Amino acid sequence: MKIVFLDRDTLPTRPFHFDFEHEYVEYALTSPEETHERVKDADIVLTNKVVFNQELLAKLPNLKLICLAATGYNNIDLPAAKNAGVTVCNVRAYGNDSVAQHAFMMMLALSRNLPAYMRDVAAGVWQNAPFFCHYGAPIHDLNGKTLAIFGRGNIGKTLAGYAQAFGMNVIFGEHKNATTVREGYVPFQAAIEQADFISLHCPLNADTQNMIGEAELQAMKPHTILINVGRGGLADEQAVLAALKYGKLGGAGFDVLTTEPPREGNPLLAHLPNLIVTPHMAWASSEALENMTNIMEKNVNLFVAGTPQNVL
Repeated sequence: MKIVFLDRDTLPTRPFHFDFEHEYVEYALTSPEETHERVKDADIVLTNKVVFNQELLAKLPNLKLICLAATGYNNIDLPAAKNAGVTVCNVRAYGNDSVAQHAFMMMLALSRNLPAYMRDVAAGVWQNAPFFCHYGAPIHDLNGKTLAIFGRGNIGKTLAGYAQAFGMNVIFGEHKNATTVREGYVPFQAAIEQADFISLHCPLNADTQNMIGEAELQAMKPHTILINVGRGGLADEQAVLAALKYGKLGGAGFDVLTTEPPREGNPLLAHLPNLIVTPHMAWASSEALENMTNIMEKNVNLFVAGTPQNVL
């Protein structure tokens, strides 16, 4: 069997090991114009973000399996793949701790105003202080604060466990336009109004696009800290920037932006002491990368053995 990995550089980890005889080819990255030529003879394709639409899938009669190096699958036309007889597998629960810890790190750093204090030390403010400490931006404890989590999947539940260990009150917010409230959830509006921290862990779709906009930001407590390690586009980035600048939001931590990489700029690339932006790497701890590699290997091996797993 021929296996082709189209965007290997998106998964910086060890080589793969498969349990059957195969030919393996990998490419650092693949453009849409290069895709067909590179996979036309492939039986199995490994990819992270390369798009497989109906037109492409119709031209790949040898293709049997697309194994994603991700949980998300919006780059694959699943109905077209099914019609073409192509199985699609993803990786699941590989980075629960990595992403949840990144969100929690941002919560801690922003509640303690770490970026502001790092800036002050770098500027020499502490060296010139009149006594032993420099007290500038206010710092707060997590104990007793309310964290509203939107998205009750593995990552959201893992984050909830961390927060509860620090003495936080955790609530799960219902969908924004829900007509009923599920057991164990708090209505959307009530959740954002009572939260001291809000963390977004939702998929991006028509219902969640800009779920946090100007109206929602106005409804929050002015000291609320907003975390988005879910998907770019869950929050209106221009509105978030304005809320930060005008004191309507206590802080924001984003690992995802609407367009990535943000070559044309983004409102949240501003230099503000209460804003942390990281380059979509919350998922990429060494442990999570190893988990992903192991799951991908198993996805491929089990598919060839006739017992596929993680099928979409």
